[in-house]
Amino acid sequence: MRAQKSECGAGVLDTSGWVHSEGPRQLAPAGHYIAIRISFAFPVVEQNCLPEAWVREYTASGLLVHDPAMAWAYQNQGYVRTRDLVAEDRQGVLELAKYHGLNFGAVVCCIDEDLGSERSFGFFFRSDREYTTLELEQLHAGVLAAHRAYARPKNLTEAELETLGLVKNGLLMKEIASALGVSESAVKQRLRNARLKLNAKTGSQAAARATMLGMI
Repeated sequence: MRAQKSECGAGVLDTSGWVHSEGPRQLAPAGHYIAIRISFAFPVVEQNCLPEAWVREYTASGLLVHDPAMAWAYQNQGYVRTRDLVAEDRQGVLELAKYHGLNFGAVVCCIDEDLGSERSFGFFFRSDREYTTLELEQLHAGVLAAHRAYARPKNLTEAELETLGLVKNGLLMKEIASALGVSESAVKQRLRNARLKLNAKTGSQAAARATMLGMI
């Protein structure tokens, strides 16, 4: 599933409200990158507000495989200041970032309780000073809230997902009932259950959320 990408400040659905609020921008005035619930190669939601020149250099030079911040995010959970990763920065990635105003950084990461599950992380930068412990805790709390908000419900039934798939395809209630060979009241009940499980107000919103989460 491809990530739902957004420009800095754009309004992609975020039920935690944090990723697309002013919170990340206020805490990371020099730039930030957030990836929520990475599954296989792609996150469910991705927001890149790093300087464009740095993104180009980072990509063109293949710095990802040498980035100690990225390595830390894939091997740990919690938070760390980038100054504490300097010893692992054998290719000088963190030093190069400073030329783009990314002087002081923080990495935060959270994963599901069951090992081997999806993880979410963020890289946050300032140009003026180090992050305080309180700020690190605020960043971690924000990423964790988004991580939980984008969790895939595990109790949706096959019938409910099938019904949501037809809603996604634009079918009306009567058409869905006919396609599934059930009554309209049965369709309504399935959609009601799906809305509750997906924390959605309407059937269309439930279908959109299930699509975003890669469930249909």
